[in-house]
Amino acid sequence: MVNESEFIKDLTATKILSSAEINKLCKEAQAKNMLFFDYLLEEKLIKEEEAFGKIAKIKGVPFVDLATETIRKDILQIVPEPIAQSHSVVAFDKKGDTFRVATLDPTDLQTFAFLEKKIEAPLEIYYTTPSSIANVLKQYHRSLKAEFEKITKQEGGEGEDDEKLKEMAEDLPIVRVVDTLLEYAIFEGASDIHIEPGEKEVAIRYRVDGVLREVMTLPRKVHPGLIARIKILSNLKLDEHRLPQDGRFKIETEDYKISFRVSVIPIFDGEKIVMRLLNESNKILTLEQLGFQDSALAAIRRNIEKPNGMVLVTGPTGSGKTTTLYTVLNMLNKPGVNITTIEDPIEYRMAGVNQSQVNPKIGYTFAAGLRAFLRQDPNIIMVGEIRDTETADIAINAAMTGHLVLATLHTNDAATALPRLQDMKIASFLIASTVNIIVAQRLVRRICPNCIQKYKLPADVIKELEESFDLKNIMEVYKKNNLVKGSIGWRDLEFYKGKGCNQCKDGYKGRMGIYEVLEVTPVIGDLVLKDSSSEVIMKKAKEQGMITMLEDGFIKAKNGITTIDEIVRVTKE
Repeated sequence: MVNESEFIKDLTATKILSSAEINKLCKEAQAKNMLFFDYLLEEKLIKEEEAFGKIAKIKGVPFVDLATETIRKDILQIVPEPIAQSHSVVAFDKKGDTFRVATLDPTDLQTFAFLEKKIEAPLEIYYTTPSSIANVLKQYHRSLKAEFEKITKQEGGEGEDDEKLKEMAEDLPIVRVVDTLLEYAIFEGASDIHIEPGEKEVAIRYRVDGVLREVMTLPRKVHPGLIARIKILSNLKLDEHRLPQDGRFKIETEDYKISFRVSVIPIFDGEKIVMRLLNESNKILTLEQLGFQDSALAAIRRNIEKPNGMVLVTGPTGSGKTTTLYTVLNMLNKPGVNITTIEDPIEYRMAGVNQSQVNPKIGYTFAAGLRAFLRQDPNIIMVGEIRDTETADIAINAAMTGHLVLATLHTNDAATALPRLQDMKIASFLIASTVNIIVAQRLVRRICPNCIQKYKLPADVIKELEESFDLKNIMEVYKKNNLVKGSIGWRDLEFYKGKGCNQCKDGYKGRMGIYEVLEVTPVIGDLVLKDSSSEVIMKKAKEQGMITMLEDGFIKAKNGITTIDEIVRVTKE
C-alpha cells in the first residue's frame, strides 16, 4: 500500500531519520526480506502517526488519523470498495456538500477526478496512515456482510422460481454490488469481467491489459442474486441454469458508452459469467499509435493504396487484429468508396461504413454475407475472420476481381498464413497473385510512464534468454537500427521497467502491438507457387529486410516502450 521509494524520499525530508540511518535500515529490511516500512514498524523505529503527520506537512496536505475511527456507513459507501482497496483512498466525513477523503497518495488526481464525477460533489483530500486505511477497509467487509444477511437468509440455491430470482436481482445490496463491479471495471480499463462460483465463495476477476487478476471475493450465497441481476440486464432467461446463454447490454454516460457482451455457462459449482467490455466511444488510433514503425509502416501504406488484392492480419484471439483492421479502414474511409464489413460481432461503430453481423442460427454466415456483398458494388470489403474453405474461396475471388479485401486469419506468424490458405484448398497461383501483405501481431503491455526506471539485465536472466532466443541476431538488429554502437555486450545494455505505483500497480499501463509485416513480393510469390514451407518463406522475407515479431519486440524493449519480460511472455504463449 505504501510506495516505498516515495516514502523513503518523504521520510528523509522529515529528518526523523538521517540518510545514513535510512540506508542502513533499508539493507537490514532487505536482508530480512521485508518491506522497509513494515520493518520500521516491527522494530518500533518510528511512530506511524508522527511520521505520516510530518510527511503531510511537507506535502502541504492536512493529516487525519483513522486507525481507530468508525466511519458512518453512508459516507463509507461513497468510495466503492475495490477503488478503496486498490488506490488506498477512503471517505471519512462530510462538511456541507464536500466529502473528506483520506489517501496515501495525494497526487492520485485521476482517482479523485473519477470520484468527484461519480458522486457529483467536491472532495477535500487528507493524508493518512496505512493503519488508517487498513482499519477502514475492514469496515467495508462488516458493512457488506450486514447487507448480505438479507440475501443469505433466503437460502440461495439453483431451484428458485422466476419471481424469487427477480426479487433477489432487485435487492439493493445486489444492485449496488453489480453496479460497483461494472463501474470499477470501466474505471480500471478492464476488457473482461469474470464471475466464477466456487464451493464456498464467488471470485470476481478482471482482465486488464491482457492479464487476469482477482479483485474481490463474495459470499457464495449471493451468487444466484448476482447472476439473476446480470441476466435481467442482458435480457436472458432467469430460470435457465443448464444451457449456455449469450446476451448484451449497454451503459451510457456523458463520459463513456460501454457495450457489455455477456456469456453464461453452467459449470460444476453453478453458472459462470464472462462479460466482454467494448468501449464504443473509443477513438480510432493511427498506425503509429498502434506501434507500427519505419519499413513496416511504409509497406502497409503502400499496399492498402492498391485498388484490389488482399490484406491479411493474423494472430491468436485477443491480439488486437480487429483494432488494426479498423485503423486501416479508417484510413480508407472516404466519400468516394463503398466499404462493407461482415463481423462477429461488430466491435466498433464507424460512420460511412456498412457493417453487418453474422447470424449462423439463420444461415447468415461469413460466406453467405460475402456472396451478398458482391452484389452491392463494394470497393472495399472487410471479413471478420476467414474460418473455412468457402469463405476463403469467395474472399480470394473478390480480391482477384477488383476489390480490396481486409481479413483476419488465425496463424502464429505471417509466413504461415500462406500455407494456411493452401490448406483451405485455395490454388497457389491465386494466393500468389491476390495476397498483397500479411501482418502478424501480439499485444504487449506498455511500461507505466509514471514509474519507469532503467536497469541492466542480471547474468542469470541473460543466460535464460540465450537458451530461448538468438541473442547474437538480436544484437545485430540493434546495430542495424542504430540502437547500440561498437562491440557492446548484453550485460552493458540498459533496459527499462516500471517499479509499480498508484497509477499502475504492477509497472504497466496500456498496451501496444509488436508486429511482423510480410509483403508478398514477386520473389515470395514464386515460393508460394512452388508450395514452399513457411520456414522457407520466412527465411526469404528476412533476407528481404522483414523484421520479425520477436525482433520488433526487442527493439521496443530497448526503446523503453515495453519490458523484456513482456516479450518473453507473449512470444512463448
